[in-house]
Amino acid sequence: MGIKTRPWASAVAPLVLVLLVATGCDSTPHAARAKPPAVPTTSGARSTSLARVCANPAAGPAKAPAGAVTVDPAVVGDLVAKTKSSPPHTTFWLRPGKHRLDPDRYAQVIPKEGDSYLGAPGAVLDGRKKNQYAFAGTARDVTIRYLTVQGFDAPQNEGVVNHDSADGWVIEHTTIQNNSGAGLMAGARQQVRANCLRDNGQYGMNAYKTGGRITDLVVEGNEIVGNNTGDWERRQSGCGCTGGIKFWAVDGADVRGNWVHDNRGTGLWADTNNNDFLIENNVIEANDGAALIYEISYNAVIRNNTIRRNNWVEGREAADRGDSFPFATIYLSESGGEPRIKARTSKIEIYRDVLENNWSGITLWENADRFCNSPSNTSSGDCTLLVKNTKRCVQPAIAKAPLYSDCRWKTQRVDIHDNRFVLDKSVIKCTEKCDRMAVLSNYGTYPDWSPYKGEQVAEAITAKQHNRWHDNVYVGPWKFVAYDPSRVLDLGQWQGTPYQQDAGSTFSAGNGG
Repeated sequence: MGIKTRPWASAVAPLVLVLLVATGCDSTPHAARAKPPAVPTTSGARSTSLARVCANPAAGPAKAPAGAVTVDPAVVGDLVAKTKSSPPHTTFWLRPGKHRLDPDRYAQVIPKEGDSYLGAPGAVLDGRKKNQYAFAGTARDVTIRYLTVQGFDAPQNEGVVNHDSADGWVIEHTTIQNNSGAGLMAGARQQVRANCLRDNGQYGMNAYKTGGRITDLVVEGNEIVGNNTGDWERRQSGCGCTGGIKFWAVDGADVRGNWVHDNRGTGLWADTNNNDFLIENNVIEANDGAALIYEISYNAVIRNNTIRRNNWVEGREAADRGDSFPFATIYLSESGGEPRIKARTSKIEIYRDVLENNWSGITLWENADRFCNSPSNTSSGDCTLLVKNTKRCVQPAIAKAPLYSDCRWKTQRVDIHDNRFVLDKSVIKCTEKCDRMAVLSNYGTYPDWSPYKGEQVAEAITAKQHNRWHDNVYVGPWKFVAYDPSRVLDLGQWQGTPYQQDAGSTFSAGNGG
């Protein structure tokens, strides 16, 4: 998987742009920051039900289902032993109480194909910070329901439940909390429904599969809260290795009806060759970083989400240090629509969302120095989905069609419409840099063999790659950034030549309320 760096950290540096005026923002130390209320009032937003799973978990069966194997919490290692001695497609019922594995760090449950694990009310599988993994192995079609899994000590980038990213697992009505690493990994055809993914050390879920792509992932009706308790971005500066959920090379995902809130970092982050996402009907709020990052990925529908009070911590920190980059609540980095890659859409469409009192709005970014084989590609070793042989992306071939286009991830075919953007700076307690919509790139400089030097990428993302805002509603004192971070525009400039954005949109000046 490798260490990732935040795309803007290295991308903006060559611009050497430093804002020389005060930000006007109230700075709060990270450790002592005041979090916004969990459920703030949203003016003008439609009613969206919250997946209050953590406070009201569904109860499992109070009696063992017919034919189930009963697991005794008084017997240490009973779950492992009975799984090992039972045939595939066995149902296990965990009695009320705290279930423990043997104290060896590698003690873990290895299900067989089709096994099911059901927790009775009060059934807890506790790793006691002695065991690394709860459920592992490659068996397909395993089901886990009504169980609490806690206290496991997985290493960085590894997960506690479905550690080996096996396919076809169903995890429902389960609380996965207070673990190190990721609470949950993902495999193909995995269904993650109505779970509480809470207070895990790195991720609530890490959708990553070694050596392969994940297809047909469903993440529905979960509460994803308080993750990245290990504060990994500070321990490994710029690692890009945290969030409520991180998706890697997922081809086909439905992410709907989740409540993603109060995570230390990004809420939802799709990073590196993801494709065909439907992100709808979620409430994403009060995360320290962006609500959603879609990075070097393709083809998505983002609709009907309520997104509020995100990025107050990371956006404010960037402003206080004089960073001129428009840190966004929805951040598209080298991501766009690509008709040649099969998906339910051939663009990235963002519509019917409500964004209220976040740190800025939507940023479309393309790093001119990031492409296949470039040292500035922080997803080192990866190339676009359009080029199977990465070695082709070198001079002189990369300077000519088709590789000139196909060797870089492009922010293109992004359609942003019929959204409501509300900004009240008195709520955010900010006067500068929290009010941006942006479409921009940097000046290409690196490496010396790059065919993308100069302003050509900035010109392309701004004027030639079919990125459009239109028919939106704006409430509050919004500003706009185009081409590069130094071009901060007022509404007339944004709508006028050459940018011609937000045709058909309506604007109400002053603070939103």
